[in-house]
Amino acid sequence: MATIKDIADKAGVSAATVSRVLNYDQSLSVAADTKKKIFEVAEELSYKRRHRKPISRKIAFLHWVTEAEELDDIYYMGIRYGIERRAEALDVELVKYVEGETIDTNIDGIIAVGRFSEEQVRQLKAISPQIVFVDSNPNEAEFDAVLVDFERVTQLVMDHFIAKGHSSIGFIGGYETFKEKIAPIQDMREKHYRNYLQERNMLDERFIFLDSFAVNDGYELMKQAIHDLGEELPTAFYMANDPLAIGGLRALHEEGIPVPGRVSVIGVNDISVSKYVYPSLSTVKIYTELMGETAVDLILERIDDKREVPKKVYLSNKLIIRQT
Repeated sequence: MATIKDIADKAGVSAATVSRVLNYDQSLSVAADTKKKIFEVAEELSYKRRHRKPISRKIAFLHWVTEAEELDDIYYMGIRYGIERRAEALDVELVKYVEGETIDTNIDGIIAVGRFSEEQVRQLKAISPQIVFVDSNPNEAEFDAVLVDFERVTQLVMDHFIAKGHSSIGFIGGYETFKEKIAPIQDMREKHYRNYLQERNMLDERFIFLDSFAVNDGYELMKQAIHDLGEELPTAFYMANDPLAIGGLRALHEEGIPVPGRVSVIGVNDISVSKYVYPSLSTVKIYTELMGETAVDLILERIDDKREVPKKVYLSNKLIIRQT
């Protein structure tokens, strides 16, 4: 595992700055470019390259978050890294776009990362019928998709909490939305959390807190949970992603609530910074770089092998228990 010093040396900053950035220290005044460099180096040092025979193709890469927005949830940075590195290894010309930009029709296919409305999907299909979606599956009868099995992820978290004797388990998450600001839809992690506890007659609606998926949302939602529930605060929290969990840990620390002595926390994704926060974050590993790599392999397979039957790929995940 790369150390904070390794990251600092490659990013050209101090180890103290790296530590504070990776712990989302709100009091630190540092340029966005510096933060971006630190996060990218952390991701790069966690990346393991795979190789395959080069093929020359021109692929549009549509990312629904900008590189600035990635700093709020570097889950998407990991996917981007996987796509970029795999494309480079295979001699694929990757033309990057963010949501809202017009895609050139002179391409062989599209990799679309994120959530897209029916209208957006129709627009993409009009540009190229060869599309691989990553992190969403708008039409499994028509398109390839690389996905996270959130039912399995949720089961890993909840089974662990139950095995450790927790009977009150909270959930902090967010709403799924499209960039077009269409009415939000239920996140799959929340859905499976509810189903898991309902089947066991353990669901308590008071323990569910929702907003968005950034670090500060986790901080504010955990503060709300602490103040609303008092002594009835759950002994464990399933956090929909690692940034939420990092924000929640900060709130618990400020309130003097021991982790894991009083409250246990598990996040989702195992972003590169999760091992550097204090206490180090327990989380479910999502292989984001491999998601990106797989998307490149699928689009090339679609184009070069003339495959017409769509594939839906769920990658494995792993529960990683650290200090929280």
